[in-house]
Amino acid sequence: MSNATQALLLVIEDDPQTRRFLTTALTHRGWRIIEAENGKTGLAKLKTEQPDLIILDLGLPDIDGITLTKRIRHSADLPILILSARSQEQNKIMALDAGADDYLTKPFSTGELQARLQALLRRINRINNSNDLFQSGDLKVDLARRKVFMADNEVRVTPIEYRLLSILIRHADLVVTHRQLLNEVWGAEHINDHHYLRIYMGQLRHKLEINPARPRYLLTEVGVGYRLADNDQSSGLTND
Repeated sequence: MSNATQALLLVIEDDPQTRRFLTTALTHRGWRIIEAENGKTGLAKLKTEQPDLIILDLGLPDIDGITLTKRIRHSADLPILILSARSQEQNKIMALDAGADDYLTKPFSTGELQARLQALLRRINRINNSNDLFQSGDLKVDLARRKVFMADNEVRVTPIEYRLLSILIRHADLVVTHRQLLNEVWGAEHINDHHYLRIYMGQLRHKLEINPARPRYLLTEVGVGYRLADNDQSSGLTND
């Protein structure tokens, strides 16, 4: 699967006007769309239609969007994009920690929505791709040998720095919350120790960024987490 025309997108949204807009806009961009007006219908179509991606509104009439995200995540690993009018950081954190992959606040542009969906599609390709090399611009990571390169020069990173980087690579172009990173690297007992992330992400930026104060790769999502920018979006994981 390499482009939108091969992907089936499930839109779970209770507002008919928003559903109609999404279906029209995304169909014109090559996506195949199926719709659900509430959470119950969405879960049913998830089983019968087997979509590749989901767009989910948090304000559904029958099932809270956070609860629905958790239910979907328990049964499927497909990417979930939250589309919601709730713009508070806490809502974003709750949705991402529940298992969503990205969060877009209404109102939004179709261009930004398309970019987010393409990033999720690249995530599918990475998961399905057995190759071991990630490249984004001058940043290259050999995941098999656990080696990191900038402009073909090897960069020495610590085991914790590599673990952080590998998690961000797995979710490249998508936000990863502080809680997710802390839990995966240091364990559940450290999910509130945000200073750990500030220290190690600062160290990684000094090793990988030309200007750590204006990073190109390791981006901060203020109040939420971090995002690894995929500046070589056509490649993802390669065999080079």
